[in-house]
Amino acid sequence: MTLLLPGSFHKTSICSGPKSDGAPPMTVITTAIDMHRTIAQWRAAGDHICLVPTMGSIHAGHLALIARARQLGSRTIVSIYVNPTQFAAGEDFDSYPRNFAADQDAIDAAGGVDAIYAPAVMYSDTHATSIVPAGVAAPMEGISRPHFFTGVATIVFKLFQHVPADTAIFGEKDFQQFAVLRQMVDDLELPVTVLAHPTIREPDGLALSSRNAYLSPSQRQLAPVLYQTLRHTAANILAGAPIASCLDNATQRILAAGFDKIDYLDLRDPEELAVPSTAHPDHRLFVAAWLGTTRLIDNCALGADQP
Repeated sequence: MTLLLPGSFHKTSICSGPKSDGAPPMTVITTAIDMHRTIAQWRAAGDHICLVPTMGSIHAGHLALIARARQLGSRTIVSIYVNPTQFAAGEDFDSYPRNFAADQDAIDAAGGVDAIYAPAVMYSDTHATSIVPAGVAAPMEGISRPHFFTGVATIVFKLFQHVPADTAIFGEKDFQQFAVLRQMVDDLELPVTVLAHPTIREPDGLALSSRNAYLSPSQRQLAPVLYQTLRHTAANILAGAPIASCLDNATQRILAAGFDKIDYLDLRDPEELAVPSTAHPDHRLFVAAWLGTTRLIDNCALGADQP
């Protein structure tokens, strides 16, 4: 059963952005009540609805998720909302890149979607309830940024109420985040299927991220070392080298290359995110490291093909 959140239903607002090619304009929906009405119409027509949640700053990684959504569903929705509760004090909420017009243009140029859901706010002044995940949320990001997954799980739960889609697609760059959301959907028996899409990378291997825009030219040249080290380490582990020494060597390699700090560099299984005693090609390496004030995360399966 879909839960309706009364505090989320504000005045009606649906608008359409202009398109110059004569195609129907993309619909921009800003309230949950209008989103529900639109989805009800689509469902009545037998449509399968696929959601791509984003915080905007649309790049080729998002566009790959959108393209996959179009393959899976007859209706595609992109949500754009910069969620304040996943930023801790002193993090980059205020400076996080926001350009809605550019996001619309990027989505439009890539073929468009059936609707963009862009609420101005998703928390009332009296909001006092949160989803606090455990399990797969506990290690790695759960230690480095203990506020983060509560903010992510809460906003995605709310988003699933605002946009009751059949399927939602998330990128594997944030694999632990996907595992947390997969766990939330299973534990709370939410009526949505969550799918992961492979990480989209630059030609030099750097995972696409909105925060890459923070990197200086010299930092951008250095950033691909992160993924190069993951692949080198994966090959050594699969070749039978001791896991602990491989992780230690990878840490030293990243720091020696010029990174300032490493929050974690771990090998985990892909389901429970537990530390394995022996390696399997499906196990994943996870890393979070700092270049100056920019924190980069990445991960890869040991047996993944090189990009």
